[in-house]
Amino acid sequence: MTLFVDTSVWSLALRRDAPSDHAAVSVLRKALLDGDTIVITGIVLQELLQGFHGPKDQARLIERLQVLPFLNPTRDTHVQAATLRNTCRRKGVQIGTIDALIAQLCIEHDLALLTADKDFVHAARFVPLRLAS
Repeated sequence: MTLFVDTSVWSLALRRDAPSDHAAVSVLRKALLDGDTIVITGIVLQELLQGFHGPKDQARLIERLQVLPFLNPTRDTHVQAATLRNTCRRKGVQIGTIDALIAQLCIEHDLALLTADKDFVHAARFVPLRLAS
């Protein structure tokens, strides 16, 4: 299985005090141990780096995530993400711009989204977003 791991899960997994016991973190650990493919995109990398204050911590994180395949959204990805967001809004589901882009990348590349964010669960009722469990 190829996973797209959302910022919410990475943040829980990379906590300084102690990694979370959230179910999504367990799925991430298993995927890493099993050698599953895990992909990332620029906005998730940026969100993660914004949470690390020291240059050493940021450099270490960049180095560790360097091995993950990197997805670049195209112009069409952004157009389709806007359509996805509008579809959800018409159905009464509010999804943010970044979340819409992440959902569209997953749909476009047939990736399972691993997330701790319930907004994606609601969106998946109306768009063909596959959630990892």
